[in-house]
Amino acid sequence: MISNKHIGEVLLKLEDISLSFGGVQALSNVSFEVREHEILGIIGPNGAGKSSMLNVINGFYHPDEGRITYKGTTRKDMRPHEAARQGIARTFQNIALFKGMTTLDNIMTGRNTKMRRNFLWQALYLGPARKEEMEHREAAERIIDFLEIEAIRKTPVGRLPYGLQKRVELGRALTAEPDLLLLDEPMAGMNLEEKEDMCRFILDVNDEFGTTIALIEHDMGVVMDISDRVVVLDYGRKIADGSPDEVRTNQDVIDAYLGVPHDIPPDTPPDDTPHANPQP
Repeated sequence: MISNKHIGEVLLKLEDISLSFGGVQALSNVSFEVREHEILGIIGPNGAGKSSMLNVINGFYHPDEGRITYKGTTRKDMRPHEAARQGIARTFQNIALFKGMTTLDNIMTGRNTKMRRNFLWQALYLGPARKEEMEHREAAERIIDFLEIEAIRKTPVGRLPYGLQKRVELGRALTAEPDLLLLDEPMAGMNLEEKEDMCRFILDVNDEFGTTIALIEHDMGVVMDISDRVVVLDYGRKIADGSPDEVRTNQDVIDAYLGVPHDIPPDTPPDDTPHANPQP
């Protein structure tokens, strides 16, 4: 990604993270950093451990070994609600919205970690609780405007097409005002126009809000276009970490994922050349 933006200090540091399920090693001694204001792409074949890594970062999985340092504090275990309160938000590969609720109500649920009044105040809906809800609603409306989904704010999300549901899920994560946003295949299942819109929103979130982003995505064109840096996993191990140009020409990545041969004879017809289009 060509950019003049300033990449800041280390926000998240993962050291020698290992995770297994029974006899299956999902992650093995994986280490990398995520810096403030960076867009980090995480790629790899199916089963490489990408989603498991996001689950470790936001506390859904607890690593068997290794350390995680976030905002200068080192930990091994963290619960998802603790991660949310510390500024880590997450979207999922499979949409996890409340299908019977409206767009606005779904996005409002992202404000739960910001609510200060207890249940009794909220139930009575008096003074401070009413003021607080108005503040949260205003924050949700700002995100709705930002994502250009005003027309569906009162529509139950179960009635929306897939691409708009993915945008609503992004909105729910954004309304939590995260410092670190984890996106698990944000463009899976989208057509070209929907992907272009989502790319634009991700770049705008990073630029206008200053949000640090780590994303998993199978579309190599997307990853190479919007990422500042790319980490590549294969069978639970990190095999590359660098700029998009560095990763694109890394032979280990080519062998494991991109599928381009080492040497193509100069007289080989173009149609005989394997395509670098990994399948989701």
